[in-house]
Amino acid sequence: MTAGNHSTVTEFILAGLTEKPELQLPLFLFFLGVYVVTVVANLGMITLIGLSSHLHTPMYYFVSILSFIDLCYSTVIIPKMLVNFVTEKNIISYPECMTQLYFFVFFIISEGHMFAVMAYDRYVAICNPLLYNVTMSYQVCSWLVVEVYTMGLIGAIAHTSCMLRVVFCKDKIINHYFCDVFPLLELSCSSTYINEVVLLCFSVFNILAPTLTILGSYVSIIASILRIPCTEGRSKAFSTCSSHILAVTIFYGSEAFMYLPPSNITSMDQNKVSSVFYTIIVPMLNPLIYSLRNKGVKVALNKIIEKRLFCILKDF
Repeated sequence: MTAGNHSTVTEFILAGLTEKPELQLPLFLFFLGVYVVTVVANLGMITLIGLSSHLHTPMYYFVSILSFIDLCYSTVIIPKMLVNFVTEKNIISYPECMTQLYFFVFFIISEGHMFAVMAYDRYVAICNPLLYNVTMSYQVCSWLVVEVYTMGLIGAIAHTSCMLRVVFCKDKIINHYFCDVFPLLELSCSSTYINEVVLLCFSVFNILAPTLTILGSYVSIIASILRIPCTEGRSKAFSTCSSHILAVTIFYGSEAFMYLPPSNITSMDQNKVSSVFYTIIVPMLNPLIYSLRNKGVKVALNKIIEKRLFCILKDF
């Protein structure tokens, strides 16, 4: 990805979260800690699912894909963000900025569609349990993951290609901590009409399609749960969805906050706050939600710990 022929800007400066010197070190330590937890938690989830044979089911396969997406797009954002806290000017070259934009869009769109796939998986498991193994076969699961990545790829190519057409010849300071679409368009000195149309079309599709899939799945799930005669059966069925519901609520809640800001918060400050939540906090929370609230994951973790302890004691 190279700069456009008419752009006079070869690099940008990321403004970061704050310009207050007294906050730089505390924020650096906080986000460094968050990133370490994110990497350890997501890699741990992927490894645990890979090592535990009883977690080799469609639901946990999708959880491992979600963990991989979270790990990747937090890595796209946080390391460069941390540089801003320890340098006077966080400079990012034009190609680096476009690359960061590409991968951010790819993974954030993929995440939204991954939640929709996971909702469909829960729908099949609860509403059609006898056909679950046939409906959610390995081939079907693989194609669903391919569809998720395809949606991300199409969106990333569309947004990045349109951004490469934009001429940047004004202020090169991006009022954000990473290269996002809106802050970049604010620096344009050429028409952004095509970018805005593409942004609108893809935003509508990539928000509505997963949202309608999730809502449709859970309407059917709730209807099926209510038909279960015993309270224990209803509770067990609902517990298999609780982690997903919480993760979806946090993810889409932070995005809703971005588009429905409180009146006492300026648009850019609000944009940064909501961006921090869904680009940095959500990738850390997802593996914690699926581990702390999931009995299967906790059982698998305990078995691995017991096996390791047994091997260590045996050596002594």
